[in-house]
Amino acid sequence: MGSNPIPSAIKRQIESDSSPQKASPMMYYYIWTIGCQMNKAESDFIACYLSSLGGQQVASPKCADVIVLNTCVVRQSAEDKVLGMLGFVKGLKARRPDLKVLVTGCFVDSDIHRLERVYPHVDQFFAPGDFSKLKEWVQDHVRLSSSAWRHKSGWIVREGIVSALVPIMQGCNNFCSYCIVPYRRGRERSRPLKEIVSQVEELVSYGTKEIVLLGQNVNSYGRDLLDNTDLASLLRELNKIEGIYRIRFLTNHPKDMSRHLIETIASLDKVCAHISLPLQSGDNDVLRAMRRGYTVEQYEELVNTIRCLIPGVALSTDVIVGFPEESDEQFRHTLSVLERVRFDTVHVAAYSPRPGTLAAREYRDSVPPNVKQQRLQEVEALQTRIAREINAQLEGNNVEILVEGKKGGKWFGRTRTNKLTFFESTSDCLGRLVCVSINKTTPWALQGQLVC
Repeated sequence: MGSNPIPSAIKRQIESDSSPQKASPMMYYYIWTIGCQMNKAESDFIACYLSSLGGQQVASPKCADVIVLNTCVVRQSAEDKVLGMLGFVKGLKARRPDLKVLVTGCFVDSDIHRLERVYPHVDQFFAPGDFSKLKEWVQDHVRLSSSAWRHKSGWIVREGIVSALVPIMQGCNNFCSYCIVPYRRGRERSRPLKEIVSQVEELVSYGTKEIVLLGQNVNSYGRDLLDNTDLASLLRELNKIEGIYRIRFLTNHPKDMSRHLIETIASLDKVCAHISLPLQSGDNDVLRAMRRGYTVEQYEELVNTIRCLIPGVALSTDVIVGFPEESDEQFRHTLSVLERVRFDTVHVAAYSPRPGTLAAREYRDSVPPNVKQQRLQEVEALQTRIAREINAQLEGNNVEILVEGKKGGKWFGRTRTNKLTFFESTSDCLGRLVCVSINKTTPWALQGQLVC
């Protein structure tokens, strides 16, 4: 399994890099991340932690003393890339036995001993979010040049991040039939409200203007706590923090999104009118096989409630095509829902069986790959048209943008409804709220001129 070739894009990047001459005992580390925003947030924590100990992040694994692979196996394509990277670092370590390799993320299952047997070149496996194991290993195996920064929230933060990812819980209790996440990240575990508030206050002191709250199912936040905390109460507390301009959160489960939460979102000025609400399928029989816990009718009723209480809200969704035994008619039902609801963004993926999940045990992967690909392309084509029509309505309008950075000579940021927007300015706009007049739209982004 470890012999898979490294993905070509990564290989090109690596081959174009040259190894630095390292004359100091500083620890050089490289982090490779694939997968969801939770993985990105955890990689950011690992980077901050290693930097706080005197480490320096490098752009290529060839230049590193420590390589961390933060993995994803939600789909076969992601797992193939992970296997490719494992094979590549095996080759690196064969030439440099002193190289340290750490692996985390959803590739790491509960059978650590099996992983150690199959991948003996990996020095440490640790479960996603299990930073105690990471810290123990680092303290035992890496020469440190300084003491770790101490943060009252317990979560190390990075300076100068305009929009910061903030995990508020781990795990999931839903066990959708296709999903590996509960088996790798475990059951739902919420962080205490005060700890999250403390982290956000620290982020503000380091320049953060927007926070994105993360969880496999953020609607379940607080159910395992003993103080009647829920997502609505957390949003109310965070909305009070001075210096935060915007608050977002994902991902929501339709069956757990209450009217109380929707009303809370509508009442808070910093919570953005942008909601991620995975549909997965527009056919009730497929939804039942997926164990999603709602019907198409219930989903559309929820959408109507959200749009009634939060005028102008932008909705994004996830769709899986080619679930086992999905017929052409059932797929057409999904297209019909997408046409009726008209999402701002649709993330579509072809089903791939995940070993250990209910769907992999009980259903044959019966939809041919070419049919899956055709259906995926149909969803993408439909959504491109819908997004073009939705975004075109913004041409000539002024929108508020939180500026996140610069790319290709232009500043970029997002509207409160999460529309990526580009504009030109000779001023330093980073971290500012600016008004932009939109003069061009595409299905994927907006272009405009700075007004103020």
